[in-house]
Amino acid sequence: MDLKDARIIVTGAASGLGRTFATEFSRAGAAVFGFDLNEEGLKSLKEEEGIDYYVGSVASEEDAVAAVKAAIASMGSVNGLVNNAGIFRDALLVRKDRKTGELTPMSMEQWQTVIDVNLTGTFLCAREVATHMIDEGHPGVIVNISSCSRHGNRGQSNYSATKAGVVAMAKLWGEELARYKIRVGAVAPGFADTPILQGMRPEMLEKMLAQVPLRRAADPVEIFQAVKFIFECDYFTGRCVDVDGGISM
Repeated sequence: MDLKDARIIVTGAASGLGRTFATEFSRAGAAVFGFDLNEEGLKSLKEEEGIDYYVGSVASEEDAVAAVKAAIASMGSVNGLVNNAGIFRDALLVRKDRKTGELTPMSMEQWQTVIDVNLTGTFLCAREVATHMIDEGHPGVIVNISSCSRHGNRGQSNYSATKAGVVAMAKLWGEELARYKIRVGAVAPGFADTPILQGMRPEMLEKMLAQVPLRRAADPVEIFQAVKFIFECDYFTGRCVDVDGGISM
């Protein structure tokens, strides 16, 4: 796909990797539409880059439907989607206090909230965008943002499950949608230099990055390069690109 012909929805566009994706696609000539709960972040994105947006939750079917309709109204049509919105609520499956012996299991709220946003939100947005692209009869691209944690990371049963799930869905959708000339891929970042990492204690960050063979976090633009590759390479579908500095989990 030529990015100058692209009309892309980016979920989670208000901050972090999503903001980088939205900004870089726009600067490359694509029309971009943001979808996020963070209205303040979306407003500043529009002020800085002229990117229109919809404020809502990807986990809400009503919001997902409305966001895609708003994007179509804003850009004329949609032929691209980056499913980037995601959250984490880290906890061990069951934690035992070393002093008291008290057991604290992961709560249903911790489990379900992450499933709703990361997995169901990805499904809802892809469903609505794919329906539009098939109805319009034009090619398109969907990219799901996964994580190196998809292989399983201690304390992230909920998050790891969702990030494995979005890769599985990319593979299946790549097969199901190929007949409509819709390609689907996934990108699995490692640690990226976003506000989350920037807010960590230096000693904790140093310990974490010591696990990475390259000994550093990714620049968000380096993650964008993988997303851009999937959009531009017309022979890519149903696979995941790892951009994690070589880390093993």
